Amino acid sequence: MQLYFCRHSREGQKMTTKRQLLTTGVAAISMMAMSFAAYAQDLTKVTLAIPSPSGLGYFALYNAMGEGFMEEEGIEVEVQSVNGSAQVLQVLAAGQAEFGHPGPGPLLNAREGGEDIVYIYNYFSTSQFSLVTEADSGFTSPTDLKGKVVGVGTADGAEVAFVRSIFDAADMKEGEDYSFITIGEGGMAVAGFMQDAIDAYASDTIGMATLRLRGVDLVDLTPPEFKKFFGNGYAVTREYMDENRELIEGFGRALVRGARFGAKPENLEATLDHAKIGNPQLLEDRDFARALMQTYIIRTAPANPEHGYGYQNPDAWQGWHDVLVKSGDLDAPMADLTAAYTNEFIETWNAE
Repeated sequence: MQLYFCRHSREGQKMTTKRQLLTTGVAAISMMAMSFAAYAQDLTKVTLAIPSPSGLGYFALYNAMGEGFMEEEGIEVEVQSVNGSAQVLQVLAAGQAEFGHPGPGPLLNAREGGEDIVYIYNYFSTSQFSLVTEADSGFTSPTDLKGKVVGVGTADGAEVAFVRSIFDAADMKEGEDYSFITIGEGGMAVAGFMQDAIDAYASDTIGMATLRLRGVDLVDLTPPEFKKFFGNGYAVTREYMDENRELIEGFGRALVRGARFGAKPENLEATLDHAKIGNPQLLEDRDFARALMQTYIIRTAPANPEHGYGYQNPDAWQGWHDVLVKSGDLDAPMADLTAAYTNEFIETWNAE
């Protein structure tokens, strides 16, 4: 009997040990799940409004999301594509997005209209727009387009202000010497040339790549002095900036990490994969995507390397301001142009 009870006792101990291990394991899994849920809840969700659904163009952002840089900063980004910079600014002003990605011209227009929206990060540090025409058109300069029709992607996009300033410098007035027609982007621009509906096109980077991919041989009529004008960047309302400085520091720090990651040749394929988050269709032709990506890396590299990514050159802002005043896009010179942008986060964002 003693033997029986001893064996029974040992088996009971084994069963108790198994139950304890099982209970401990379940508890550990539950704690991990609760911890993960708590971590997910700790992420601050922000909405970013962009003027077009380009995954490649926003490679720094999608790298920051795909590589987990935003998550490390405690941020979850929801990207919403709208139609042009004007709508980006409307969404920001209405409080429907925390961050936006407008062009500098529309931002100054919005500020003139009373909206206190601030550029915080100069993303496309060199011009992302060009005035292009077909190579066999015979046109060699903007003045050759007198009496002609220029196609644009959106009626109030940043490319419109950019190209209008080119014509203003040539003393050509919209409606008198040339006209704009809104035809859309990509394939619509191709159709515009093929049907002789347009003589030239105000194109962004992807528009030029698409036109060439579709067999339209292009010549760039953009004067050299206009190629220095920077393009779209990240913006917030001043109220949001004043109340969320730490979050903006984290957002920009993740963006810079994403830009640096994408600039390294060994990360090209990973960068293309992350770009699918924004627009997977653009990655269907991998060779085209690689070529386009190289252009975006060049156009987003710091224009002033000593300051790093996101830096806003006051002279470049003054240049934008002056051409907008001259063209009539701004009714009058701004009393304080420096209120339109800030460099206060640049050092923090670029710190290694």
